[in-house]
Amino acid sequence: MPRSLTMHRTVVTPTERARFLETCRTREQHFRAAGCHYWVFEEHALPGAFIEFCEAPDLPALRAAHADAPGRPIATDRLYSIVELT
Repeated sequence: MPRSLTMHRTVVTPTERARFLETCRTREQHFRAAGCHYWVFEEHALPGAFIEFCEAPDLPALRAAHADAPGRPIATDRLYSIVELT
């Protein structure tokens, strides 16, 4: 089954953290409504260092979901597609 993914790293200051996470909650709702999965991870050893993942069923769906996503745009010049290993 084809799957596509974007990853984006962000580092925020302690004072920006709450606002960043609120934006992430809004983005999660948007991506879920677009049929995508959206995850945000924070680096354990470096609070404020985040990585966002957005996964879609295929490349066109991923591009479309990013085209009108809330918040700052995530560069979609690096798009990843799943590699079948079997």
